[in-house]
Amino acid sequence: MKTQAALSRRTILLMAVVTGVIVANLNFIQPIENLIAADFNLSKAVVGMLAMLTQLGYAFGLLLIVPLGDIFDRYHLIQFMMVLSILSMLLAFWSPNAGVFAVATTLVGITSVAPQIIIPYAGYLAPSLQRGKVLGIVLSGLLTGILLSRSFSGLLGSVMPWQDIYLIAAAIDLVFLAIVHFRLPHDARGHQDLNYLKVIGMLPKLFMTQRELRGSAINGFCLFGMSNVLWSTLAFYLAAQYHLGSNVAGLLGLLGIAGVLAAPMIGNMVDQRSPRLTVGLGMVFSGVAFLIFWLIGHWLLGLIVGIVLLDLGTQFSQVSNQAIVQSLNRRESSRNNSVFMFSYFLGGAIGTLSATWAWSHAGWTGVCGVAVVFLVIAIAGHLLIGEPEQLNAD
Repeated sequence: MKTQAALSRRTILLMAVVTGVIVANLNFIQPIENLIAADFNLSKAVVGMLAMLTQLGYAFGLLLIVPLGDIFDRYHLIQFMMVLSILSMLLAFWSPNAGVFAVATTLVGITSVAPQIIIPYAGYLAPSLQRGKVLGIVLSGLLTGILLSRSFSGLLGSVMPWQDIYLIAAAIDLVFLAIVHFRLPHDARGHQDLNYLKVIGMLPKLFMTQRELRGSAINGFCLFGMSNVLWSTLAFYLAAQYHLGSNVAGLLGLLGIAGVLAAPMIGNMVDQRSPRLTVGLGMVFSGVAFLIFWLIGHWLLGLIVGIVLLDLGTQFSQVSNQAIVQSLNRRESSRNNSVFMFSYFLGGAIGTLSATWAWSHAGWTGVCGVAVVFLVIAIAGHLLIGEPEQLNAD
């Protein structure tokens, strides 16, 4: 009965919303890179590195903090990380110069890992035959937070100082911290008798000994890297090609609603068809998106169609790989998720850095070329390592 209550529709929706609210912290910087560059008198390459620091900080937070979900009560751990995230957002708001902001944005990344504690918690509680569907709903919240964060920061950045975005976001996070405290189910496992250093030391072994985890880590690295190739350079491209500002970059983020609406359907496809099929579809959608960006990205319609396809591809990859990873071993769910999401956001950080470098040296064609490199690696992993035809049963 406890498991049933923990997986009520209200609980699943709460997990989805909180996941979206917190993950939004990572993406505020992308539509306002031009504003930050102008305010701190930075080049586009340097402000691209600031965006990369957020993703890189998140990657290391995933590697070093998320495994604590297998040790500590996740109800308390989620709230503790939310408090640290709020403090980091306030530091970003206060930052008087680029150096302090670089530290702040790195800390925002490191501390905003609560969604990746919530996701394995949901996977742990879900019955095996419903895991894909439950994770699809929670991941819909994740993608909603990502796309609305871009719109939120892009639109607000056009009417107020960009620093205020971080202050408003911190206040919103504080409200949801209170909701989590009173509404999120307590973790019935309590604290586990595990040694942190041994848990961290197991991560390379988990990667090496689990073929499915390796395949998901490589695919997530590549497809999220492709997503960040676009979003880290879109504001620059809109300004250069169309003379448009951060508000339009934010509005284009709303096109990701297609991926949000598709997530539960993708979860059902993973459960009822094959995760190998859905991972393959993710690569197809993402590859076609960048083909469109390269050929007709100079037309706004081409950008719109490509963004919809890219967000669908990212969501197919994310939902499919999360379902695979959470089906491997319930006792190691946080550690497996840590390995997967570290690779995922490491790909995002490298995508951000390489795309801003390519933009500075080769423009939009160079940006699309970087995406092709990620796609080739993803296809190689798909063919050489592969994904399971069916999810593991408990």
